Amino acid sequence: MKCSLIITTYNWPEALELSLNSALNQTILPNEIIVADDGSTNDTKKLIQKFQKKSSINIIHSWQDDKGFRASRSRNLASIKSSYEYLIYVDGDMILDKNFIKDHIQNAKKNYYLQGSRVLLSKEYTNNIIYSKEFIKPSIFSSNSKNKMNEIYSKILSFIYSLFSTNSQKGIRSCNFSFYKNDLLKVNGFNEDFITWGREDSELISRMYNIGIKRKNIKFQAIQYHLFHKEGSSNSLNDSILENVIKNNIKFCKNGINKHLSYSE
Repeated sequence: MKCSLIITTYNWPEALELSLNSALNQTILPNEIIVADDGSTNDTKKLIQKFQKKSSINIIHSWQDDKGFRASRSRNLASIKSSYEYLIYVDGDMILDKNFIKDHIQNAKKNYYLQGSRVLLSKEYTNNIIYSKEFIKPSIFSSNSKNKMNEIYSKILSFIYSLFSTNSQKGIRSCNFSFYKNDLLKVNGFNEDFITWGREDSELISRMYNIGIKRKNIKFQAIQYHLFHKEGSSNSLNDSILENVIKNNIKFCKNGINKHLSYSE
């Protein structure tokens, strides 16, 4: 199975460089990388051009004007530029374990979406990584990371954990999930009514639940390391959009990917 790795980013090229390096150091490489750029400046463009020159696989820079938070639109644009059947999404502040792509591909299953988890790195350790441009896995006994259980790599534990997967709202995160491109199109992609941070990933997956897509947790595989930064908080409007999808069993968003299907840039 061939896949596209979609990396979202916005004006943090130092983190994106680490993320791209980890993506190109995989035991199984993605067939292409698409950077979903929500309006970054030329520093990010120059970084991507550097990687395009040295990479053995195609790296696409999918850029849009900076008009505030439009991550849903950015992901939709990147998704339609994908040439392959399976889509893996991460954020540009994530460093990927060398087996990350392999784990997503080997666990992929029709009528399922995969949900991974993340290791949260400390602020001090993140600063050291950014400064040195080198990532060394934190020791499980150190203070360099939180939620240390997510650092454990075990296919056996992952299989057992996946048996208890349910279509819940807990832990839905677009920084580490994957699904078939056709399933994304069935629900009309990410909802572009979201113009502030939060819930856009949960709302998408809720629509997938509503068309019969099931969740498979792949904890203890597809490990990624999250560089420290302050996270935003969802607002009441975003919460209400999500609640409406759940309450009314909505399967298809109106303001979604279909309006970009003829996009030519």
